[in-house]
Formats: sequence, structure tokens, C-alpha cells
Amino acid sequence: MLDLHRLRVFRAVVANGSVNAAAANLGYTASAVSQHVTALQRETGLVLLARSGRGIEPTAVGLALARQIDGVLSQLGDVEAFVADLRDGRTGSLSMAYFASVGAAWMPAVARALLRRFPDLRLNLELRDDLVTGPGKRPDIQLVVVPRGFTGTRDARAHHLLDDPYVVVLPADHPLAGESAVELVRLAGDRWIDNDAARGWCRRNLLEACRAAGFSPPFRVEAHDYPTAIAFVDAGIGVTVLPRLGAVRLPPGVRAVPVTSPTPQRCISALVQTSVESTPPAQCVLEALTACVESTAHR
Repeated sequence: MLDLHRLRVFRAVVANGSVNAAAANLGYTASAVSQHVTALQRETGLVLLARSGRGIEPTAVGLALARQIDGVLSQLGDVEAFVADLRDGRTGSLSMAYFASVGAAWMPAVARALLRRFPDLRLNLELRDDLVTGPGKRPDIQLVVVPRGFTGTRDARAHHLLDDPYVVVLPADHPLAGESAVELVRLAGDRWIDNDAARGWCRRNLLEACRAAGFSPPFRVEAHDYPTAIAFVDAGIGVTVLPRLGAVRLPPGVRAVPVTSPTPQRCISALVQTSVESTPPAQCVLEALTACVESTAHR
């Protein structure tokens, strides 16, 4: 069995670029570090470091081992954090990933409900737009925009939350600002403000709807998020079309009007790892999200 401490020392040598630098950062002597690396090479039967001029550098197999050690140390860090939770009386942790437009709209209420019910729970939050799949650690719950009919992955189940229709955000003095709904094609002559840096499914959905209406949206200004695009509309620069949930907080000088013919929609789901799906914290999150969706529907 490989000695974990020697793996840490070797990884420090690779990260610091020399035995002396690793020794200084670890608080060891250079001789002690060299002995640990020599012992690790003997254990593995591999040449991990080679001389280069007056110094050393990792061999190809040494670099490959260092990458593997990174994964081991990351997992060990998770175990150590879990032990700390148990030692301090915490009941565990829950990780969640979410995208920007549900952050301000839903996440405060979800976190409040969860931590009121489980005050000792460690809640780890991450902002990301892409669906986390493949090998490696995945969030216990991820809020995602997915194609209609998406049911989940091999290890996670999708819980449908909301079909979020798009609206156009207009200056209050725009000729269409007083309409109850606006056909998408009537916006073809306006100056459009882009609002999506990710170029993800939300934007593709909008482009497909515009093509169905017979035009390509004339983007003249590029913003990288919904609040900035809305601020540009407020400044009289143009109009922007985005999901309704992204327009829940508008400045007084703009209006949000539903778009039709067609009405693009994005499908929002909570992707829950099956390993935690039946746990009380995960169920609490789903209940809180359902309440947020109901609140959104009544706005």
C-alpha cells in the first residue's frame, strides 16, 4: 500500500519545482523530502524525478502520478471535511449548482427553508450554466435548463419545475410597451441587445423561435447577463428578449411584455442525484423550489 504522506510530499515537490522549495513550504529539511521521494520511488518501482541541469524535474510518469494524487487528495479533503462535520455536531452537507437567473429569484428562499429546518447542515453552492455530467464529483442537486422531456441521467433524476416563457423588455415609452402581448416578428426592426454570454440552450431556444417567425434577431449590442441587458434597455439603447424569470426585478423605466407567435419557453428542472433523492434535505429543497415556482406563477 502506498504511503499517503509520501504522496503528499512528492506532490509538493512537483508543485514547487524543487526539493528545496518543497522542503521550505512543508517545514522539512531538504534531506527529509529527498528521503520520502526516494522511498516512494522504491515503493512504486518508478522513476518519478530526473536531473535537469543543476535541478530536477518530474518524469512523464511522475507527472501522471501527480495528477492522480490531486484526485486522491481532493477526495481525502472531502472525507476530512465530513469528519469535521461529525466532530462538530453537524449532520452532513448538501451541494447545489444553479444558473444566474434563478439565483436571486429562488436561491435565497431555498437556502432559508433548508437551513431553518437543518441548521447544522453545510450548504455548498456553485454558480454554473452547464449540465455537470461525466466522471468526477457532481452536485447533489443542480438547477438546469434542459430540453423538454429530459428525464435525467444514469445517476440522477430530473424533477420538472417550470416552463418559463420569454418576454421582451422594452423602454416604457416604446410603442409596444403598453401591449398585453407582442408578436415576435414585430420586434424584427428594433435594435436588439444580446444577454447571454454562455451561448447555451436558452439562447438557442430564442434563435429557433425567431427563425420560426421568419427573421434572425438583429443583435446590435452585446451584454453578458440579464441585469446588464435590462440596464441597457433602461438607458434607451434597445430591447432584449429573455425568460420571464430573468425579468422579475425591473427598474421603473422599462416594461416586460410577453412575446407570441411563437412563444419560446425554457424548461427548468432540478436534477437530483439518486443517492440523495430520498434524504430529508433533498426533499426539503424540492418542496422549497415548488413553493418558489408557485410564487413565480402568481406574479
